[in-house]
This record gives sequence, C-alpha cells and structure tokens, in this order.
Amino acid sequence: MERLTSSLLRELVAIDSVNPSLVAGARGEAEAARFVQQWLASHGVAAELQEASADAAFSRPNVVACIGPGGDATAGLLIVAHIDTVGAGDMREPFTPRERDGRLYGRGALDIKSGVAAMCAAAASLVEQNAKLSKSLVIAAVVDEECNSIGTQALVKQVRAEAAVVLEPTDLRLCIAHKGYAWVEVITRGRAAHGSLPDEGRDAIAYMGRVLARVEALDCELAARPPHALLGRGSIHASLISGGQELSSYPAECRMQIERRTLPGETGTHAEAELRDILTALAAKDADFRAEAKLLAERTPYEISADSPIASAAANALRRVTGSAEMCGMAFWTDTALLAEAGIPGVVFGPRGRGLHGADEYVKLDSMVVCAAALRELATRLCG
Repeated sequence: MERLTSSLLRELVAIDSVNPSLVAGARGEAEAARFVQQWLASHGVAAELQEASADAAFSRPNVVACIGPGGDATAGLLIVAHIDTVGAGDMREPFTPRERDGRLYGRGALDIKSGVAAMCAAAASLVEQNAKLSKSLVIAAVVDEECNSIGTQALVKQVRAEAAVVLEPTDLRLCIAHKGYAWVEVITRGRAAHGSLPDEGRDAIAYMGRVLARVEALDCELAARPPHALLGRGSIHASLISGGQELSSYPAECRMQIERRTLPGETGTHAEAELRDILTALAAKDADFRAEAKLLAERTPYEISADSPIASAAANALRRVTGSAEMCGMAFWTDTALLAEAGIPGVVFGPRGRGLHGADEYVKLDSMVVCAAALRELATRLCG
C-alpha cells in the first residue's frame, strides 16, 4: 500500500480544496471529491458523490463508498476523513507537493489528505485481494470539517454504522476523548453622548473592561480545578471585540465574542450561564451597568471508554501492525462528536507530522502507510 498512499497523497495535495466558508472565493472541495471518486473507481471501489450543501449553485459533495454486503444494513465500520483544508496563508506553493527526508509538504498534507489517502488505499487493498466481508465497510471523504461540518452532518443522515474511525493527525495514537467548545457573545450597553459631557455619557467599552477582568479570573478558576485525566483543563478567552462610533463620543455599545473550551460533562448552556453570572454580579455593584450574554454556537466534547468495543478493536489492530498502541485525548474538536450524537461510537486516529494549518505543514510518509495498514486490519476484523 505504500505506493498507493504516497502517489494518491501527492495528487490530492496538488488539488486546491480550500474551504469556501473560511476563505471568500475559495474553490471548495468539488474537484477533489471528483478525483477521489474516480481514483476509487479505477481501483475497483464504487463510490458516489452525495451533495452536502443546500446551495444549488455551489457543489460541495461528500464521497461515499461501500465495500461488502451493502444495502440497508448497518455497516460494521465507517471510516471518515475530510477533504477540505484551511487557507494557504503564508505557505509557499501550497498546492505543489514537495517530498524531502521522508516527509511530504503541502497544504492539507497532514490535515488530513494523508488520512484520505490512507483510507482509500486500505479500501482498494481489500478489493484487490477480494476480501470476503460479512458486514459492509463504508469510507467517506467529507466536506467542510474545518468550519461547519456540513459534510458529516449530511453523512449521518445517510449512513448507519456500528462504529467509526475519524481520521485526524494524532501521531498514530488512538484518541478516545476530545474537548468541545461554546461561543458566547456579550454585549454591554452604555449611553451615547458628546465626549465633553461626562455626566451624560456612559462608556460601554469601559463596562466591557470589567467583564474582561472577570473572564480572566474565571479562566484562572478553571485552571485551578482538578484536570480531566486525558484532556487537562477547560478554558475561556476573549476572541473578538468591537465598540464605539467615533473618538468624540461615549460608546453606546460594545460587543465581545468569547470562546469557552469545554470538557465532558460541560455544555454550551453551562458556558452561557457562567457569563450571565458574571454580568449579574457586576450589575449588583453598579445600577448603571447593563449587559447581556447569548450563546452563539457550540460543539459538544467527546469521550469513550478505553474498554469500549471500537477502542479495544482499534488498539488491537494497531498493535498487530506496530506492536504497540497508545490511548490519548486531544485538545481540538472533531467530527467524532457528531457521529456519537447519531449513535455511532468512534475513535480518532491518524498519521504523524507537524505544521498543522501553518507555513510548513508536512506528514511523515511512513506513518501514513502504518495508518493505512491499521485501517485495513481493523476493517478486516470488524467487517470480515
């Protein structure tokens, strides 16, 4: 599979599939999706393009392939990797794959076109060797993971599976837990007035300064709590802030968007309540203080037992390929949480590399081959 994975990865990196929800005017995933579908077909794997976008004018298709019995039966295993990437940023020649010292550089090489290549190569290998599967294996290259996850949200409406592997860069470790996040907007209300009339004006930006001090204190409180065994501590930080209209006026309004990174057991409602408590306490000290908090969006944390069937099976598959298996937690959110909400338990797994979203993103090619071999082993055990 080494030849299959490395050549496929080079071709995938050469295709610009920057997420158009992140970068205005970006080309999106359609070309990459068509290429993956055609590559699979050329290796005996029938695959479909399934539209994930509600915008008829701009196609954003998932690639979904089923090996084995198929039909309406629940798949034995679902393997998912995303084909969108973040923007090129300051990466030099981001869509020109460059190989050096066993590493392949390029935008998406690590995150996670290497995973797409690994799962496709594993599927092609099963077909080539005429593997007899008693349960179906489904592989899916999905769109939009880097922003709103419309690809996985569409996928879970079409596919049922007993278990899943979501491919992300994990240094060949098995991730069984990851953090979630909640985005909350806080608005402080002042009173507009000429800058020369301090008795008439109320400074909404100064009010927000009080909120910021309490947010910093809350982050310190979160840091002092007992950490999660795999994920460490929760956190909160101010991400965006705006307010005022001109230098000569008291600002009537200030807005701040806050991110709260959550641990298993914490929710967006919980994060919103933390901010509301801060505002209530500040209002009790100043009758002129007016503010509100609103939850904008959330993604739930994820955790599965190391003894669960999918975690145990994945660990055994990795041990058969490499001799060892390490469990871990990851700070970033993944689509695994969406699969779990749809009743599909999973683990996160993927190759080694560095430069995630950066100027020198690369994947270690030997780890991608290990990844493909482990996926093939797992699929054989769970489906065959």
